Amino acid sequence: MNNNRRNVPGIRHYAGPAGGWGALKATAIAVRTQMDTFDAPATLLRTNQPDGFDCPGCAWPDKEHKSTFQFCENGAKAVTWEATTKRVTPDFFAAHTVSDLWAKTDFELEGYGRLTHPMKYDPQSDTFRPVEWDDAFARIGEVLRDLSPDQVEFYTSGRASNEAAFLYQLFARELGTNNFPDCSNMCHQATSVGLPRSIGIGKGTVSLEDFDHTELVISIGHNPGTNHPRMMGTLHELARRGVPIIVFNPLRETALERFADPQNVKEMATYSATDIASTYYQVKAGGDAAALKGIAKHLLVLDALDHDFITTQTQGFTAFAADIAATPWEAIERESGLSRADLENVAQIYAASSATIITYGMGITQHNKGTANVRLIADLLLLRGNIGKPGAGICPLRGHSNVQGNRTVGITEKPSAAFLDRLGTVFGFTPPAAHGHDAVQAAQAMIDGQAKALLCLGGNFAVAMPDHDKAFPALKTLDHSVHVATKLNRTHLLVGKETYLLPCLGRTELDMQRSGQQSITVEDSMSMVHASSGKLKPASPFLRSEPAIVAGIAHATLTNSKTDWLELVADYDRIRDRIEQTLPGFENFNARIRVPGGFRMPLPPTERVWPTATGKAMFSLFDGVTENSPGEGENVLRLVTLRSHDQYNTTIYALDDRYRGVFGRRDVLFMNEEDMQQQGLEHGDRVDITTALPDSQQRLDDITVVAYNIAPGTVAAYYPEANVLVPLNYLDKESGTPSYKSVPVQITLRSKEIRPL
Repeated sequence: MNNNRRNVPGIRHYAGPAGGWGALKATAIAVRTQMDTFDAPATLLRTNQPDGFDCPGCAWPDKEHKSTFQFCENGAKAVTWEATTKRVTPDFFAAHTVSDLWAKTDFELEGYGRLTHPMKYDPQSDTFRPVEWDDAFARIGEVLRDLSPDQVEFYTSGRASNEAAFLYQLFARELGTNNFPDCSNMCHQATSVGLPRSIGIGKGTVSLEDFDHTELVISIGHNPGTNHPRMMGTLHELARRGVPIIVFNPLRETALERFADPQNVKEMATYSATDIASTYYQVKAGGDAAALKGIAKHLLVLDALDHDFITTQTQGFTAFAADIAATPWEAIERESGLSRADLENVAQIYAASSATIITYGMGITQHNKGTANVRLIADLLLLRGNIGKPGAGICPLRGHSNVQGNRTVGITEKPSAAFLDRLGTVFGFTPPAAHGHDAVQAAQAMIDGQAKALLCLGGNFAVAMPDHDKAFPALKTLDHSVHVATKLNRTHLLVGKETYLLPCLGRTELDMQRSGQQSITVEDSMSMVHASSGKLKPASPFLRSEPAIVAGIAHATLTNSKTDWLELVADYDRIRDRIEQTLPGFENFNARIRVPGGFRMPLPPTERVWPTATGKAMFSLFDGVTENSPGEGENVLRLVTLRSHDQYNTTIYALDDRYRGVFGRRDVLFMNEEDMQQQGLEHGDRVDITTALPDSQQRLDDITVVAYNIAPGTVAAYYPEANVLVPLNYLDKESGTPSYKSVPVQITLRSKEIRPL
């Protein structure tokens, strides 16, 4: 990199490793600025412990509770952000109009603190005003009864518990709709669609124990130091044991290069760190399929295949092998940005491994061929029998701590007939069979005026979606919107004719119902289901739990329901009993969650049982090596949207991105220096970004170019700000997942003036 480049405010090199003293300092700052210093130590020490609460951050599982603390820097931020002493009261809303709040940044909105009272928007004063819980429930129920069920959208955040999500899907289906846009539609829906076609289930097959036995990890399209940071402890152990970790990622990420474990006394005392990636390949955005095909191509040449596994356990190999053989190296190199020699080297290392795990994130799924990408990863594992044996398997890295559990207990717009039949039998009604809306379809229904109401069980729906210029105005045309939330966010300010804010308990807080203290359950990325029990005094006596809020709305809406909603939430064991009666895999649910660590859901492919239509694991065919998106042409680059280190999903904890050297700002475009030279740009230039797609008007103005170690042809900007550049219809047609990770864009110089902080 050029050491003579000009200084840019807020941009400076970060020389330290991921983790280490930098992580401890950031944790201390988060605690000092958010939490009561008396409560903080005990609260953090209960994170991810058997008698404590599950971290409200990432879904990486817990191994064994041998260490003093089971949280990471970003987990601590998630806890302190929820357990903050700051409050958003009725007096706050009286003093701030919605128009005034709209002018605040997303960071400022959530930074005001915890919501304390149920509120209803008053259009005359342009403010939210307090409302009684029963009055809110009664009015919401009245509105929902007057609408056609398919005019209502039920959005779910992955933070919701199994108990809340199960009641939520039951409520919506008894109302008469399968409209379930949820956060999974925007991240791992390609996994949920692709893996069942390949191996019969939409979940990963590895456990933490498999990492103890693996001989090779291939990491594709994810940044664990920020997005699933407790995984760093596992990668750290592997690297120190000498297990190769091969990384494919467009950006050089500090956490995938060097990590200092804050619980490693020697590393902390000596300011040393462990190298993580044994080899690092900077694949171009959109080039993952080409890279995977290149590895498979050389593997076939080497004949390094598990022929017995392929013959007895799979179908479709002959067509797959023919397609790979016919794929030219010239196309593979062009699209991946990697050399034939590099990919042949990976194939040789893979061929020498008896047990391989492939981990992947949204760098694989958020493409317009995301489902096909996922299936190619499964294909690569099937070639050497790396599913259904110790130390091997496929490992999709989920985001929020219960996004997988939500899907398990029924949050899906495409429910199976078997699930609906059982649900109807247990609860005494006939569920709707027609498929409902996913997230993009729900947004389009609002834009078209077909959807009239939106209920959000957590989340920041509009901000997380693409195409804000269309999505934002659409929400303001709704007749009715209801938001169950812990904090204020921008979606709440997109007020319709009637809008309610209903404040709920957080993961860290004591949940008392009629029968006493309650626990909820969550499912992690590796299908382990376990209990979570908060201990903190609730932020306000007016808060209610998510299950209680869902039950309250359902009770007020479904006046002829056979379900006693209020009795169910009096004791969450009753909800779990109903889950057990409805869904396979939850046998003895209440007994098993009382065992520390919980239990694992059934994963047939781990036993080499394939619940596909053929009863075999299925190879796939990826058409060509490109994403075939229009708009390619002169000076067109591919944009990746990404999160900063001080961020989780749409929640922004602070304005720093320490590992990438960005401090106090988010208005940056990471760019390769060769691309900058070709386009006549310098480090610190201000540019406008436009989407290079037919009939697209998307643009993001006044962004500062930052020279960065990123693959040529690829640029990166922060999510959700850069979501404005993603058209609503630019998505994976098989899964409906928006293509946040590979948007064709053009860059236009705006000014040579450096903007002050």
